[in-house]
Order: sequence, then C-alpha cells, then structure tokens
Amino acid sequence: MIAWGTMEQPLSDNDARALLRWHIEAGVDVTVGDIPLDRYQASAAPKQAAPEAPAPPCASPRADDTIPLAATAEAAGSASAMAAGCDSLDALRRAVDGFDACPLRKTAMNLVFGDGNPDSRLMLVGEAPGADEDRQGRPFVGLSGQLLERILGAIGIDRSGCYISNILPWRPPGNRKPTTFETELCLPFIRRHIELVDPAVLVLLGGTAAATLLNTTAGITRLRGHWKDYRCGNNTIAALPTFHPAYLLRQPALKAQAWRDFLALKNRLLSPQN
Repeated sequence: MIAWGTMEQPLSDNDARALLRWHIEAGVDVTVGDIPLDRYQASAAPKQAAPEAPAPPCASPRADDTIPLAATAEAAGSASAMAAGCDSLDALRRAVDGFDACPLRKTAMNLVFGDGNPDSRLMLVGEAPGADEDRQGRPFVGLSGQLLERILGAIGIDRSGCYISNILPWRPPGNRKPTTFETELCLPFIRRHIELVDPAVLVLLGGTAAATLLNTTAGITRLRGHWKDYRCGNNTIAALPTFHPAYLLRQPALKAQAWRDFLALKNRLLSPQN
C-alpha cells in the first residue's frame, strides 16, 4: 500500500495520474505549496515553547492617588466649614449645590440631596445616586429604590415615614464605586445632614455608607444586622448597617438576611426607647 502522506514509496506515472484525477473529481483544484510536507514527521517533532506573554501594563493610579494630600485637606476643610454654617436643610442644600471642589459635581446632571419626611424618626443613607436618580434629582428612584420601597412597605413604612439620602450627592460616572477622596470631601455634608434631620434610628445601606459613617474597615457582611452607635454632635443614634438594595438585586439569596435586618429595624422603631 502506498503511503500518500509520507511519500515513502515513489509513485509511478500511472499512479500519479490516477491520484491527480481522484483529487480533481473530489473538487481539489488548488495546491497549498510547491514543496511536499511530511505531516507525520511534523506532528512528531517537539513543539516549540510558546513565546512568553508580555508583562501586563502597570495599573494606572486611582483617582485618589492623583490628588495632592494638601489639596484634599484644604477641600475637606472648606466642606466642613460650609456644613457647620448651615442651620437648616435648605441652607445645607444650597451649600452643597455651590460646592465646586468635588469633581463629581461637574459630571453629574443633577444634585441628589434627599427625599422623604425630614421629621421622621427613621433616616436611611446609601452610597451614591445612580443613573435614574441623577436624571430625577431624587435618591432611590431606580430599580434598587423600588426594591427598598417594597421592603419598607412590608414593615409598614413608606417614603412619608422616613427620610433618605446618600454619602455622595452626585452620581459617580458609570455608577463606579466612589473614591476615598470623594467620600472624604462629602463626609462633612452628610454628617451635618444627619444632625439636622436628627433621626432616632439610622439605617446604613451598603458597605460604603457603613464604613464611612462608622469609621471602620470591616465589610458589610460582618457589619450587617449588628446595631452600632453613631455619634452625632452631642447625641448618639442607633445605627443598623445592612445590604444595599442594589447588591440584593445582584445577590437575591441574601434577601433573607436583609429581611431579618428590617424586622429588627421594625422592632427597634416600635420600642418605647425610640
């Protein structure tokens, strides 16, 4: 038998013509090279090592790392002075709206200050506005806000029975996580915001809100469901960290834990101490 691939036995003229006719009848009318290639020998040859992949490029510095510490301290000091000078929510809103040091103000469509009943005993603080909130200028009006309203409704609370705000009053581009620089800049405003509302109970929605206001590095998984003391001026407010509703939309299996947190919130609000 002739081994066509290796050409170990030379073809006679008749065999070569027969092989050529067989290829033509099979539809083969193009050759891939003029020099025969022994593919058995090629496959048996040791494989060459793949070229070493180039090293990944160095990560670009975070937004926090590109801002001098002196500039951060100066801007934060300015925010603290402005916030301390506000004796009402309207005054605070005007101060935040005129605060130019935070770069988010230049990329957002609207200021998202707060919503609900400022005379309520319950205040909820999230991370930052999303796209829907940025368009409407109100916190928690998108899908996560709808989930939050359903959860609150299940314990007998609607927007008229609570007050809602965020750590940041402007949307970060692309809904990215806020930088440390941005949260530090806006921290004096949300602290003053809480002081002016003066709720009996504070719910911290998500890791950013909990870590920022409680000044901790612990994650929300460890913090959630545990009552904390939030010091507000001369007062201490009962604070409950729990999952952000946007996180619950991505991790619906955690809704059972969040529900236990809101049941604890309901019991706390019904307590004679509050």
